Parts: sequence; C-alpha cells; structure tokens
Amino acid sequence: MAAGRSIIRMKSDENKIKALGPHLAMAYGGEPGDTNNFAEYVERNMRLYHIRNHYPLLPASASAWIRRTLAESIRSRNPYAVNLLLAGYDTTTSKPHLYWIDYLGTKAVVPYAAHGMGVYVSLSTMDKWWFNDMNKREGVEVLKKCIDEVQKRITVHFNFNCILIDKDGIHNINIDSQDPLAELESESKAASGDIVVDAPNSPLDVGVTA
Repeated sequence: MAAGRSIIRMKSDENKIKALGPHLAMAYGGEPGDTNNFAEYVERNMRLYHIRNHYPLLPASASAWIRRTLAESIRSRNPYAVNLLLAGYDTTTSKPHLYWIDYLGTKAVVPYAAHGMGVYVSLSTMDKWWFNDMNKREGVEVLKKCIDEVQKRITVHFNFNCILIDKDGIHNINIDSQDPLAELESESKAASGDIVVDAPNSPLDVGVTA
C-alpha cells in the first residue's frame, strides 16, 4: 500500500493469503514478522497432518487448532500478534465455512468478516448487502462494493488479492474484471476440461497429492 500524500511507498505486492489445503485458506494480518512466521507454522503443521493421516483437516478442525495455538501463544513469552480469517469448503457436508479469529485466541463463526483498516467501512457495507443463500456471483458483487468503499473513504491505496473456494478447490479471481466468474469459468474450460486450482502461496510439494 502507499500512504496518501507521502513520499514513502510501502510494500504493495505482498500476498497475505495462505493456502492451507485443497479447500482451505487463511487471510492474515498484524505485525510483519509475526504474520509470516505464524502463517508458515500453520501451513507446515496442516501439511504434516495431511502427510500422517492421508487426508487434510476440515475447516472446523483447522479453526479449533489455530484458535488454540493463538490462545496458548498469548500466555507465553513470545505471543503472536496476528489476526486472521479462515475460510474453507467442507467436502463431507458440501458447506462453506468462515471463521473470524484474533490474536487473543477468540474465534467466531460468521457469515462475513473483515480485519484491518478496511473493517470500518467494509463491515457496514456487507451488513447492508449480505443476505442468506447468496450465490457466487452475488457474493462477488458484495466484495466489489466493499472494495469500492475502501478505495473511496480510506486515504491509503491497496492492491487486492481475491480468491474463491468451492468444491473444486481454491481459485484466484480477477476482481477488476467486468465478470470475474465468467473469466474463471472460461479459463477452467480451456484447461482440457480439468479445473486448475492456482492456490495462492500453495503448500510445498512433499509427495502427497492434495
């Protein structure tokens, strides 16, 4: 991001979304050192669980482990100053999940959430436009409204990375496109009939297929 009316430009190309599994991703924020260390720690442990058990953690189980890890760290000498959103698709129940977790180890199951500077305008926007049983296209439209509000009302320029998680995995979407979902579908059809999951910060390939 770049501070408004400043000669100093901050790093603007850092991806703060970490793929933890084939249907699970985490968006994190906080102190720079803590966020990178904690995100890598969570990713490696999720991968280790997958290797040992031959199946990944489901969103509910992953959120419980992450919450406990943060709750234990806040009581240690080296706590993690990290807030995060954990999103995933439960393939056993065919339902999406979203968890709001903060650095104190507080966890909440929510239909929509935000962290950081944009929370002051994005939550009110989602509260107005969100409704039950939204489809993908309606969800993307609400996300666009949130981004528009942040760009208009906060004097800091942001670059946005957006993903979509469904039964087929994690997909990057171009939120600046006129129709991000149509663009995603066309790319999927062009890939020899197979859906290509281009996961942001994908886990290391250690011989276990996701």
